Amino acid sequence: MHRRLALPALSVGATVAALTVGVSPAAAHGYISSPPSRQANCASGAVSGCGDVQYEPQSVEAAKGSKECNGGGGRFAELNDNSKNWPAATVGNPVTFDWVLTARHSTATWEYFIGDTRLAAFDDGGAQPGATKSHTVDMQGFTGRQTVLARWNVADTAMAFYACVDVNIGG
Repeated sequence: MHRRLALPALSVGATVAALTVGVSPAAAHGYISSPPSRQANCASGAVSGCGDVQYEPQSVEAAKGSKECNGGGGRFAELNDNSKNWPAATVGNPVTFDWVLTARHSTATWEYFIGDTRLAAFDDGGAQPGATKSHTVDMQGFTGRQTVLARWNVADTAMAFYACVDVNIGG
């Protein structure tokens, strides 16, 4: 009787362990869902030719400090391609950005940029966010089509997560 239960239990345990180990490096992290970020537009199929980011919109991770849509890392270079037909969400001022966080890392800061101008920074002081996070950002001084770079700086590593959101401020 014990052998009949032991073998299936071991098989299930081995399978779960293998899947957990296999999934960990590509484990999800976070991206902006609204207004839709470039990776959200790729994942939904609104933009084609996005490469792997269409399957992993939450995985745009690279060293802190970049101002590139892909964080300057080796992956997801398609996000930096401004010749793609990125949809621009019509927004007013201010704009609320909604993050979906699938792995909730302790957070130093959240930053939002247009070009070299830092629009806002939110200091979480190392706190772990919930499954979603929203920030309302003042876009004062900007109108028309813009690309907003959002950077989620992890507190306990040298890494950050990146999202670019194309917007049309003021319609």
